[in-house]
Amino acid sequence: MLEHISEHWFLFVMLLPTLTVLGTVAVLSRYVRLLLNILRDTPTPPLMSPFDFEKLEGEVVKFRAFDGTALRGMFLTGDSLPEHLRTPEMPEKHPGFASRGVIIFCHEYGCNMYSCSRYCLGLLRAGFDIFTFDFRSHGQSKDLPGYVSRLWCTDKEVSDAIGAITFVKDKLKNQNPTAKIGLFGISRGGGAAIMAAAKCSNDIKAVLTDSAFSTDTTLEWSMKKWVHIFARVRFVYENHPPTFWRFLRWLLLQCAKVRFKCEFPSARKTLKQLRNVPVFLIHGKRDSYIRAEQAKILFDAASGNRYLWVVDQAKHNKAVEIQPQLYGARTVAYFDKYLRSEANKLPPFAQNDRDEVKGFFLPEENCDIDIASQISSFHKEGRCRIEAALSEKAERKIR
Repeated sequence: MLEHISEHWFLFVMLLPTLTVLGTVAVLSRYVRLLLNILRDTPTPPLMSPFDFEKLEGEVVKFRAFDGTALRGMFLTGDSLPEHLRTPEMPEKHPGFASRGVIIFCHEYGCNMYSCSRYCLGLLRAGFDIFTFDFRSHGQSKDLPGYVSRLWCTDKEVSDAIGAITFVKDKLKNQNPTAKIGLFGISRGGGAAIMAAAKCSNDIKAVLTDSAFSTDTTLEWSMKKWVHIFARVRFVYENHPPTFWRFLRWLLLQCAKVRFKCEFPSARKTLKQLRNVPVFLIHGKRDSYIRAEQAKILFDAASGNRYLWVVDQAKHNKAVEIQPQLYGARTVAYFDKYLRSEANKLPPFAQNDRDEVKGFFLPEENCDIDIASQISSFHKEGRCRIEAALSEKAERKIR
């Protein structure tokens, strides 16, 4: 054997690179083939039941996504709230369409437009108008032939969100051209909101997400988590350099683009370009489905005004259950800061609330939001204790 190789060493040297390339292609093909199952069959997180929120009814409308898919949406105002959900501070009659701004709600995977009442109750009470809609293949919206909606945000969901923005913008032109628009997205809907805002940055004044994630970094985390199932040699999957995982992630998304007939844009990369639109990220500290580290990745990627609130004890999409009053106060204060008009300013900070307000956002801007008036009703029952946006213990864990 050795003599044969020595006699034909030149041929062997010529074939070695080819064999190496073929072997690498074979290994990568196996990786990609099996990893496509992550995109195809990722289990659904526990979804809310119809008993988790009270269904609100509003003006149901028809509109189209950017690619022409027929969708359904609904406008909600404070007048949509039944009497037992109204507060004494609310006006008896809604002052007018979009008088305080319009917030477009992008629901999570597996839900529908009615789920907004779980997250937007405080906003409706505060006077904001909500436009909520069904993504394609959800609720009353149509399916796109050949497309299967999955847990991962694709260019199709972004197209739906852009269609909603265009529809609301056209309506405002006729009824209240000075009103401002914000986006509020949950989980997959949060990714769609971020990427739609980048496409329509001149029309969107603020983005708020709850449990949002970027497909690329979450996919890489999932690959590392499950690679031991199909990589038999432990040394192989424990010693890949970071560049290998990034290349494999890219290769997987390119193959998925062909296989599933859609693109999987990156919310992380988009945030780097979203310089003029503020972003507020909410995430559960005990989220085992999308780890809090993913929220920190998005926060670090954001290049404009950015805020992060990691809610202790909250699981995926459950921050509103763990901290319902504070959730409402902070979402209202955030949108009020960026959607309010000069003629609709709230009173300035109460001096004795300033220390409390410091827990609202991270240090760089955590005193720049007027939530004192939003939490004043809580002080009637005792001093309102606002937890730090990210405790030192949680910050050490995420880093």
